[in-house]
Amino acid sequence: MRYLHTMLRVSDLDAALNFYCNLLGMKEVRRYSDEKGRFTNVFLSAPYDEELVAASGKGGGRHAPVLELTYNWDKEDYGEARYFGHLAFEVDDIYALCDRLMKAGVTINRPPRDGRMAFVRSPDRQSIELLQKGEALPPAEPWQSMPNTGHW
Repeated sequence: MRYLHTMLRVSDLDAALNFYCNLLGMKEVRRYSDEKGRFTNVFLSAPYDEELVAASGKGGGRHAPVLELTYNWDKEDYGEARYFGHLAFEVDDIYALCDRLMKAGVTINRPPRDGRMAFVRSPDRQSIELLQKGEALPPAEPWQSMPNTGHW
C-alpha cells in the first residue's frame, strides 16, 4: 500500500488554484473533466515532489503523492466540516511564505511565533499546516507577538 492523494472539494476552482499554485507554489500535474458527472478533478504536486510524481506514473501506475481538487459544477455548500483535519506542507522559509500569503489577503490563523509552525485556511476553509524545513527559524516580528485569528 502507498499514499496516493488527498481529495478536497472546492467551491471555486480558480480561487483554489490561485491559493494552492500561485500562493503555496504547488504545480498542476493533470486535469480531468467529466461532462456526464459534471465535475472537474485537478491534481497538484508539491514542487519537491514533481520527480516522484512523474516516476510514480510510469508503467501504468497512479501518480502520487498528489492533492486532488474536485470541483462539482453544480453549486453546493460543503460547510466547514472539521472531521477532515488538515493538509501539511514543509516549507523552505515559513516567514517568507506567511508574509507572501498575508500580503495576498490570506489570514494567518496561527502565526509562526515559534519559527516552526503556522496554520492558514484555503478559500474553501480547509486547514493548511505549514512546517519549517529543518530547524525552527529564530523568533521574529511581526510573527512573535501576532495573536491567533479564528480557528484552524
